[in-house]
Amino acid sequence: AHRRWDGSSGDPSYKGEGDDPVLLLGVLTLEMRRSASALHVQQAFASPNHTNNFVVDPVSKKVYLATVNTVYQLNATLSVEVEKRTGPVEDNLLCHAPQLPQAPCEHPKSLTDNHNKLLKLDRDQGVVVVCGSVYQGFCELRKMENISEIAVEFPPQGEKTVFPSMLNIAANHPNASTVGLIFKSHGGNTRLLVGATYTGAGTPFFPKNHSKEDLRFENTPEIAIRSLNVKDLSRLFTYDINPSEDNVFKIKQEVKTKNKLNFVHAFIQKTYSYIAFNNDAKTGHKESQPNSILARICLDTENPRKSSGPEIRKLTESYIQMPLQCGFNGNIYNRLLSVYPAEIPTDYGPDPEPYLFGVFAKERQTDRKSALCAFKFGDIEEEIRQGRRNCSNSPSSDVQVLDSVIQGSGAACIQKGNLVLQPEQLDCGAAHLQHPLALRRPLRAIPLFEYPGLSSVSVDNIHNHTVVFLGTSNGRLRKLNSNQKVSLSASEAVHHIMTFDPSDRNFLYLMTSHHMLRVGVAECDRWKSCRDCLGAGDAHCGWCTLENRCTIQKECAQGTLARSWISMGEGPQQCPSMTLTPPEISVFLLQDVGILINGSVPDLVGSRVECEYGPGVSTAATVHLDYGPAQIQTCPLLPRENYQPILPGTDHLTVSVAIKVNGTSVVSGSFIMYDCERTGAIHPKMSCVSCLSTRWKCYWDQENHLCVSSKDESKHNLLEVSNGEELECDFGTEQRYEATWLNSSAVKCSEVTLSTNQRSQVYHLNLRKRQGFNGRRRDIFVDSPQPMKVEVYNCGVGSSDCSQCWGREDQGHLCGWCDNSCRPRDDCQLIRDQCPAPEINKISPSRGPVEGGTLLTVEGRNLGRRAGAVKVFIGDVPCILLPERYTVSVELVCVTGRSTHARTDIVQVDVDQSGVGTSKESFSYLLLSMDPKKGSRAGGTRVTIIGEHLDIGSQVRVRVNSTQECIITEKTDETIECTMPQASEVHTDSVTVCVEFENLPCQSAELSATYTYEKNPIISNIHPKKSYLRGLCIIFSILVLSSSMITCLSPVSSQSQQTSVQFLLNGVLYTGDSPFSSEDDAEEEDGEPHKGHFSLEYVEDPQFFTANKEKLIKHHPGEPLTLIINKGPSDLELVPEEYSVMIGSYPCNISFHNDQLFHCTINGLLSSHESELPVTVQVGNFRHIIAKVQLGGSELAIVVSIVVCCVLLLLCTVALVVYCTKSRRAERYWQKTLLQMEEMESQIREEIRKGFAELQTDMTDLTKELNRSQGIPFLEYKQFVTRTFFPKMCSDYEKSLVQPVYENDALGPRALPETHPLLQDWQASNTTRPNIEEGITLFSTLLNNKHFLITFVHALEQQKDFAVRDRCSLASLLTIALHGKLEYYTSIMKDLLVDLIDASASKNPKLMLRRTESVVEKMLTNWMSICMYSYLKETVGEPFFLLLCAIKQQINKGSIDAITGKARYTLNEEWLLRENIEAKPQNINVSFQGCGMDSLSVRVMNTDTICQVKEKIIEAFYKNLPFSQWPRAEDVDLEWFDSGSNSKLLQDLDNSSVMEDGRKKLNTVFHYQIPEGASLAMSMKDKKDNTLGRVKDLDTEKYVHLVLPHDELMETKKSHRQSNRKKVLPEIYLTRLLSTKGTLQKFLDDLFQAILSIPPDRPPLAVKYFFDFLEEQADKRGITDPDTLHIWKTNSLPLRFWVNILKNPQFVFDIDKTDHMDACLSVIAQAFIDACSISDLQLGKDSPTNKLLYAKEIPEYKKRVQCYYQQIQEMAPLSEQEMNAHLAQESRKYRNEFNTNLALTEIYKYAKRYRNQVVNALESNPTARRTQLHHKFEQVIALVEDNIYECCSEA
Repeated sequence: AHRRWDGSSGDPSYKGEGDDPVLLLGVLTLEMRRSASALHVQQAFASPNHTNNFVVDPVSKKVYLATVNTVYQLNATLSVEVEKRTGPVEDNLLCHAPQLPQAPCEHPKSLTDNHNKLLKLDRDQGVVVVCGSVYQGFCELRKMENISEIAVEFPPQGEKTVFPSMLNIAANHPNASTVGLIFKSHGGNTRLLVGATYTGAGTPFFPKNHSKEDLRFENTPEIAIRSLNVKDLSRLFTYDINPSEDNVFKIKQEVKTKNKLNFVHAFIQKTYSYIAFNNDAKTGHKESQPNSILARICLDTENPRKSSGPEIRKLTESYIQMPLQCGFNGNIYNRLLSVYPAEIPTDYGPDPEPYLFGVFAKERQTDRKSALCAFKFGDIEEEIRQGRRNCSNSPSSDVQVLDSVIQGSGAACIQKGNLVLQPEQLDCGAAHLQHPLALRRPLRAIPLFEYPGLSSVSVDNIHNHTVVFLGTSNGRLRKLNSNQKVSLSASEAVHHIMTFDPSDRNFLYLMTSHHMLRVGVAECDRWKSCRDCLGAGDAHCGWCTLENRCTIQKECAQGTLARSWISMGEGPQQCPSMTLTPPEISVFLLQDVGILINGSVPDLVGSRVECEYGPGVSTAATVHLDYGPAQIQTCPLLPRENYQPILPGTDHLTVSVAIKVNGTSVVSGSFIMYDCERTGAIHPKMSCVSCLSTRWKCYWDQENHLCVSSKDESKHNLLEVSNGEELECDFGTEQRYEATWLNSSAVKCSEVTLSTNQRSQVYHLNLRKRQGFNGRRRDIFVDSPQPMKVEVYNCGVGSSDCSQCWGREDQGHLCGWCDNSCRPRDDCQLIRDQCPAPEINKISPSRGPVEGGTLLTVEGRNLGRRAGAVKVFIGDVPCILLPERYTVSVELVCVTGRSTHARTDIVQVDVDQSGVGTSKESFSYLLLSMDPKKGSRAGGTRVTIIGEHLDIGSQVRVRVNSTQECIITEKTDETIECTMPQASEVHTDSVTVCVEFENLPCQSAELSATYTYEKNPIISNIHPKKSYLRGLCIIFSILVLSSSMITCLSPVSSQSQQTSVQFLLNGVLYTGDSPFSSEDDAEEEDGEPHKGHFSLEYVEDPQFFTANKEKLIKHHPGEPLTLIINKGPSDLELVPEEYSVMIGSYPCNISFHNDQLFHCTINGLLSSHESELPVTVQVGNFRHIIAKVQLGGSELAIVVSIVVCCVLLLLCTVALVVYCTKSRRAERYWQKTLLQMEEMESQIREEIRKGFAELQTDMTDLTKELNRSQGIPFLEYKQFVTRTFFPKMCSDYEKSLVQPVYENDALGPRALPETHPLLQDWQASNTTRPNIEEGITLFSTLLNNKHFLITFVHALEQQKDFAVRDRCSLASLLTIALHGKLEYYTSIMKDLLVDLIDASASKNPKLMLRRTESVVEKMLTNWMSICMYSYLKETVGEPFFLLLCAIKQQINKGSIDAITGKARYTLNEEWLLRENIEAKPQNINVSFQGCGMDSLSVRVMNTDTICQVKEKIIEAFYKNLPFSQWPRAEDVDLEWFDSGSNSKLLQDLDNSSVMEDGRKKLNTVFHYQIPEGASLAMSMKDKKDNTLGRVKDLDTEKYVHLVLPHDELMETKKSHRQSNRKKVLPEIYLTRLLSTKGTLQKFLDDLFQAILSIPPDRPPLAVKYFFDFLEEQADKRGITDPDTLHIWKTNSLPLRFWVNILKNPQFVFDIDKTDHMDACLSVIAQAFIDACSISDLQLGKDSPTNKLLYAKEIPEYKKRVQCYYQQIQEMAPLSEQEMNAHLAQESRKYRNEFNTNLALTEIYKYAKRYRNQVVNALESNPTARRTQLHHKFEQVIALVEDNIYECCSEA
C-alpha cells in the first residue's frame, strides 16, 4: 500500500520533506478501480427542523443534537431520551438581550427562529454549552444528564453588573458562522474559545436602512477566550484577563469590509488551538489566490510559564495565521469547507505523524469542483517558527504584523540585533513580539483526490492504512480506501463535522440537513472468500481464519489470537491453503494422505481437527509438526466403497477434502483417485498408447493386454507384435478380411470389396487379433497411432456437366465425361477432355464504384474445372477470382478491379482450353463526392454524398474511420444523406468517411473523403442576461477557432420571470466544449449542474417618451428635424446599435449621450401625403409609438386665408406667424445648443479617458525604452566647481562659445576646450613679474592668517556698495584660493557662521541661512559642493541622470511646439500644449555622412518640424558623447530620398510652406508626407547659412507651428466659426500633467531616495559634522525649538546644495538643458522644497498646479526628510581630527586643478578698492594691531600697486 513517488512534479517551493503528502496519495489511491459498493447506515434519527450542530459524549455515549428551535438528547442508537424547545422567541436584531438589566428596546419584536450556533460539552463541570442566534448570540449552560434543564442560571437573578460582552457570544444571524472549543488552563480554570463572524453595521447580516445608533455589538470580537468557571458566576463569559483586550482578537472597524471571516472549525492539537476560516472579503478577486486561513493560538493547558510571567498567556501575543493553498498553477481550490486532524502512518518511522486534512472548493459554485488536501503539522509548526524568527531577526515580506487587528497596531517586524529566540518564544511569541502575526506565503499541498461537491472529511488510521471518509453536498458518504459509497438521504448536504463513535471507531456519526446518522465504516460480510476479502482494498476488513469469514477485527472471536485474523496489509498470499501429498492416488492403493497447511493459521495443537470428505463424512486428523506458519497433519482415507463411483467414459474421480477446526471448515482442497484399467478401456483401439501416455502412474501388462497400476518387475518390458500372429482387417463394417503377412513389417488385406452410393465415402482401417486373449473373447486391436483411411468415390453422383466431371481429377477421382455423363475412365472408350465453352446465366450486383472492390457473383455452366484455369474480365478490367468461394463449373465470386472512368461493360469468363463465355447483362462503374467536409465534435452534422447510381450493390453503408457508422437517412441513385456520429476520441481531428459496398472495408482513397471534426463551440456567456417581455436580440459569445457572436431573438414572455436558455447543436443538446463524459467516475452525481444552461431574466418592457412628454410634435416641412428621446430606467445593458427609431417610413439617425437620453436627427426633407407621421422606437421585438410628428400646411393656404380674412385678422395672423416662427427657431436653436454642449462634453470625456489611458501605459513604455547602457557624461571636478561657484560667469562664458568652432571641419564636431580663466595658467607681464608675484605671495600669506581674513571679510561686508554679487564672488574666490587648505577654510567658515548665528539669534533665528546675502553663506554653499561632490557622483548621479533622460524622452513622446516650446507632456502648466494635436509616431531610416556609423532607425512624430527631426537624429547618433561635442541642428542638412530615388532638401521654411491664420506655418514631417520607414541622409553644411536662425527665436507674429501664442487665443475664440479648430475647454488638458507625473514618478522616487539615504559604505561625513556644529551652536544659545534646528539644517544642505543641483543639471553633466526641461525641474525642485518645509501646505482648488501636482506625495517625502535627519543625528559623532583628515584628503585629491594666483589677484582687486576701510578695521582690532597686520597689508599694496595699473585696469 505504501507506494512511493519521487515528488518530481508540483511546486518546488513545497515545504517539508516532499514525500509525505505523496505517501498519502499512494495510500489513498489504493484499489480505486473497484466497483462501488454500499456502506451501511446502522441507525438514523430524522429531525423535522433543520439541523445545526451535534456532539457525542465519549463516556455515556449520549448524542446531543441541536436543530432550529429544538435540542435533543439521544442515546447511542439515536433514540430520543429528552427534547427541549428553544424557539421561536420574541426578538429583534437591533435589541439587546432581555437578560441584560435596564436594556429597553424601542424596536418592535417579532417571533424569531432560534438557530443553534454553538454546542459544546464540558464533562468536568457536567454542562452542555448551548448558544443560539437569538438574543444577540446568547449562551445557556444545560445539564448533561438532562439537557432540558438549565444547569446554571446566568445571569443570576438580581445581578446588576452584567455587560453586553458577557451575553453577546455567538453570531446572531442564521448564516453567520460560529466555532468554539472548551479547554482547561493550567490553573484548573475552564475556558471557552469562540470565533464568530462579525454581523454589525456594514455587513449583509445587519438590518438595512438603520442609523449608527442602532449598532448593537460593535465591540464583540471575532475571536475571544472567555471564562467558563460555573463556580465564579460574576466572571462567567468574561474575557477573564486584564487588560481584557489581550484575550480578544478584534478587527478594526475601518477594515472590517476587507476581513469578512467565515469560520470553519476550531480544534486542539498538542497545546495549541487551531482555527480554520475563510476570508470572504477576497472572494472573486483572484481565482488563483487562496482565501483559506489557518490561525494558531497557544493555550495554557499544560506547563505554566515562568513564575515571573503572567498567569495566563495572551491570545494576541501567540496568535499567528497562515494561508492554506490546495492546488497549483492556476488550479487552486481556494475555499475551505471542512478540516479534520488525524495521525497517519508514514514510511519514515514506526510512529504515525499528525496531518491536517481539508476539503476545499473553488469559489465559483457553478461547477462544484472540490478536492481533498493534507498538510503536515510538522510543516505548519516549522513555518510558524521560521516566521517568528524572520520577524525578529531578518524582516522580510514573508511575515508581517497583522495591522487589521486592534492589537496589531504596534511596531512592524524590525531587526532586533542578534537576538536568539527560545523555542517557547518561537512557538508562542515573546515580549517584543506581542502582536498578532500573519505569514504571507501559503502552505501548499497537492490535491490527493478531486471530486465534485465534497462537503466534509474524517480520517482514520486502520492497521497502518489511512482511510478517508468524504461527505458530499448531495447526501453521499464516500470511503476513499475502497471506493465504497452509501447514499444517506436524498440531496441533503453532509455537515462539515463528522465524528467517530468514541467507544467504537467502527461507526461514524454524521449529520445532514434533517438527519442524524450512525454509519458502519465497513460491510465485510459481502466477501465470501479470503482472496476477495483481502483483495477488496478495505483496510477495515480482514479474514477471520477459524470462523472462515470476512469481518472487522472486533467481530472475530479469536481476533486477538496470533494469526487468527488476516489484515489487508498482509495480503491475499496469507490466505490459508493446503497441499496434499500425494495429490493423485490409485483406487487400489488407498493410504493415509499428508496435508501441509500454508498461509496464516493459528496454532492448531489442542484443537479438534478433522478431515471432511463430504457432508457428515469425516475422519480425525493427526497434527504432526508446527514449523512457524506451515503446519503438517495426516488424514486416513475412507474405504473405497465410501466414495462416489467413477463415471463411465472416465478413468478418475476428484475427491474434495476440507480441514475442520472445532467443527468449522477452515481450508479446503482436493485429491484425485484414478483407475488404470479404465484408462486402457477408454480408447480400445489405442489402449497401450493411452495407458502409457496418461498422467497417472500406469503400466502396460503385455501378456494380459491390460493397463495396470503396479509394475511386475520380473517380466521384460518389450512391446511388439510377432510375425505370424493371426490378424484381421477391420473396415468398420460387418465383413472382416484376412490379413496376410508380406514380410516382418507388412500385411496385406485380401479380397476387399467396398461400395458407396454417395459422391465419396471414407472407411477407417484397423488391424485386429483373430483369437481371444487367455481364452476370453474380446476385441484386441493393434494400436494405430496414425489412423488409416480408405476413400471410395462414385463418378456418377454429383457431376452434372463436363467441367464438374473433369474437375474431380484434383481430388484424385479418375472420372471422365463420355456419352454425356460422368463415368470412371476405365468405362469410357472415347475420351475428349475438352469441355464446351462457358455459359453465364446471371451476374450480381450489376453496379459498383470505379475504384473497384465490389464482390461480383457469376452463375452458369462449365465455368472451369479449377480456379487457376479461370479468368474474369469486365470489358478490359480484370476481376480477381476468390478461390475459396469458387464452386467448380457452376459459380464463381471475384473482386472487381479499378476502372479509370465510369463505364458499363459485359462480363467475360475465360476458361483454359474451353473458350470464353459472355454475360447477357452488363456491369456499371460509378463516381461519387461529399459535402460538407467539416462539422462539430458533438456529431449530428448531415452529410450529403453525391454521385451516380449510388443505390448499387447488395449492401451500402457509410463508415467513419472504419469504426463508426454515418447513419443513412435517405438514399437515391444520385445522393446518400447520412448523419455523422460524435467524435470517437477526445483528440480526433480528421477522419476518413468512406462509402462501403458489400460489407467490404474501404479499399480506395477515391471512395473516401476527409471530414474534419472541429472543436465544439464554447458558449461563454449570453448578453444581455435580461430581456424585455416582448423579446430581445440576445448575443451569445461563441469561441471556436476565433471569437464570434451569434444573435437571436428571445421569444415573447407573458410575465417577468427567470428562465433557462439551452442550445441544440445539429439537433444534439449542447453540453459544453466536449462530448465526452468523465471516465473515472461513471456515476453521474445528483445535482451536478448541467453545462450549456444559461439563465435569462424577463423584465418589464421599457418606457420611451419625448423630451417634454408631448404626444404631438409640430414640424415645418423642408427643415431638419431633431427629436430628444428619454428612456426610462432599465437594467438591460444594450448597445446603441440595438435601438432604431422610425418617423413614418423614414429612419432617424440616433446618437446616444447617456443611458437615459438619446436624440435622433433627420437631415433630409420629410414629405408625405399624410399630415401626421408616427414616431416608432424599436428594440428587438419591442415596438412602441411614442409620439406623432404633425407636418405644417403650405404657404398657399396662408395666402388664401389672408384673402378670406379681413385686415384685422390679417394683422393678427401675421403677428401670430412671426411669433410661431421665432418660437420654433428658438426651440431649434436651443436643441442645437444642447447638441453642441453634448458634443463638448463628449470631447472632454474622450480627452480625460485618453489621459487616463496614457497614465496607465506610459510608465511601462518608458521604463522599457530608456537606454541605461549609455555612459553618464559627468563633468570633471574643476568644471563642476567653476560652474557651481560662478554660475553667472559660466553661463555668459558658455554663450560666447556658441560659435561654429567646427566650420569647414570634415570630421564634424570637436570637443570644446575648457578655457575658464580660473583654469588657465596665470601669467604676469614680463617686466613686472617679480614685484607682482612677490606681492601676491605676501597677500596669500595674509589671507592664511585667521585674524586678517575674518577682519577683511567683515570690513568688506559693512560697505553699502559691496553688493550681494560681489559677496558671492569674493566667497568663491576665497574658496579657490584656499582650496588646498580645506581644514583652514572650514575653521574660517565656522567662525564667520558663529558671528552670523549671533546676529540672527537676537532677531529671528529661523531666518538664518535662508538666503545667500553674506560671504559666509556663499562659502557654506561652496563648502557643501566640495564635500558632497563624491557622494553626488557616486550615489545620486545615476538616478538624477535617469530622471533627466526620462523627462526628455517623455516630452519628446508627444507634440512640441517649436516656437513657443509648449508640449503635450510636461510637468509645468505654463508649458502645457492646451490643444488636442493628433500626433502619430513613425520611424525613419537615417544615414549620417562622415559619421562612420550605419544608418539608424529614428522615431519621430509626424508633427515635428524639420529642425526637431534633426535634433532627434543628432541625439540618436551622438547619444554616447557629451553634449558639448554634438553638432547643432542649424549646421546640418537633411535630405529625403523618395521611392524614385529623387532627393529633396528638407527645411523648416521653403516655397512649399503654407499660411495659417495670417502666419506662415513651419514645415513638418506630415507636410512633406514622409512615409513610415523613409530613407533620409544627413550631412554637415559647407558653410554657415543664415537663412533661418534658431526656431524658438522666430517672430510669433509671422510664423506658427502648432498653436498660437497665449495672448491671441481670445481672438481665435472669437473667430471660431471661420477657424477649423474644435472649441474645447483648455483646462481639460491639465490631466496630462498627471500622466507625465505618473510616468516619471518611479525615477523621481529613486532620486529622492538616493538624496535622502545614508549608504553604509559612503556616509556623508561633512553633513554629520556640520549638523553637529549647528546643534552645538543651538545648545550654547539655549535654542530648544526643534523646528528652528530643522530649518537651519534644511537651509544649509537641501535648499543650499540639492535644490541648486536639481535646478541646474548642467553643473554636473555635460548635457543640453532646454528651457522646457528647466521648467519641469522647477516643479520637481519646488516639490523637494515643500518636502523639507515643516509648515503644512494649505492647498485648494485655486492653488497653482505646480504645488498641487505633488501634494499627495509631499507628506511621504516629509517623513523621509525627517527620517534622514534622524539617521544623521544617530551617526557616531566626528572628532575635529577625523574631519580635518577627511578635508585634507579632499584637498589632496584635486591639488593644482585651479589657478590660485588669479583668484588671489581677483581678491586683491576688492582689497585695493576698499583699502582704507580694511586698514581702519585692522587698526581697530587689537589682535591685528598687535601683530602689525595693517602694515603687512600696506606692504602688499606697495609691492603690487606700482605695476598693477599697466596690465590691469580696475575691474
